[in-house]
Amino acid sequence: MSPTKPTVLVTGGAGYIGSHAVLALQQAGYGVIVLDNLVYGHRELVEDVLKVELVVGDTNDRALLDQLFASREIAAVMHFAAYAYVGESVTDPAKYYENNVVGTLRLLEAMVAANIKKFVFSSTCATYGVPKTVPIPEDHPQDPINPYGATKLMVERILADFDVAYGLKSVCFRYFNAAGADSEGRLGEDHQPETHLIPLVLLTALGKRDSISVFGTDYPTEDGTCIRDYIHVTDLASAHVLGLDYLMQDNPSEKFNLGNGSGFSVKQIIDAAREVTGREIKVVECDRRAGDPPALIGSSGKAKEILGWKPQHADIHQIIRDAWNWHQRRHLV
Repeated sequence: MSPTKPTVLVTGGAGYIGSHAVLALQQAGYGVIVLDNLVYGHRELVEDVLKVELVVGDTNDRALLDQLFASREIAAVMHFAAYAYVGESVTDPAKYYENNVVGTLRLLEAMVAANIKKFVFSSTCATYGVPKTVPIPEDHPQDPINPYGATKLMVERILADFDVAYGLKSVCFRYFNAAGADSEGRLGEDHQPETHLIPLVLLTALGKRDSISVFGTDYPTEDGTCIRDYIHVTDLASAHVLGLDYLMQDNPSEKFNLGNGSGFSVKQIIDAAREVTGREIKVVECDRRAGDPPALIGSSGKAKEILGWKPQHADIHQIIRDAWNWHQRRHLV
């Protein structure tokens, strides 16, 4: 399918959410070039599945960025290239500030130099910290409790300043727990190491893990376990395309939450996974982890109102079923 719209540079496009965004951009008629250092990304997903150009490199490499922007007709950048392990950000914050903040700053400087003024940014609900109200609206105070969230908030502030100084327009998406996989099984979640609940549960169902740990069963929730807002990765990807469309129409910079607006507890996720897989999943109950709020649920009313976005895959069983299909294909070959 030949592109009918301008070309977008997708940084981190070989990763989980980035690769789904590339697929959505292709389906919407955009041309795509992927920039990924392949530290966590998967070359074969870009070259063999998505079949788009892959530039192996880093956003910290200004010379590479300048060459890339000078030699290609790139109209906008969609930025997913970030380290995203919360625990690691606490023990090795330098790695996170260097990649997530300095790398993004280099990228934005190169964009301004090349007169590319449209930027879609993968931010996070971690910029809010411990929520004071649930569901969380966009005007909720931003007070991150870990370096990962702090790096994303710093980039949001940089973007606000770049808008005023250089006219660079951005859409920031603060999203909650990405989950699921492409419904046709072409793409999915494959992190090393894996820290997300749904893939860990499914790897346990596959026999790749002995058990799943539940951290805290005494939270002030219905069943005592943490509640999180799980959003299908395909819905996330479609929002990014809508955000790009919004910028291409010369609209002002904006920030949006992306979530389903309803939460599921850890126990509900495990029970749903048992139903979907038909497998027994052993649970080990552990103490709470520091910094885990009882409930994180996002309000996505603004994205629905301004972008016309609405989750199409909100059912938790469907989210888990798509992820299960992917994990079986990925790990049982």
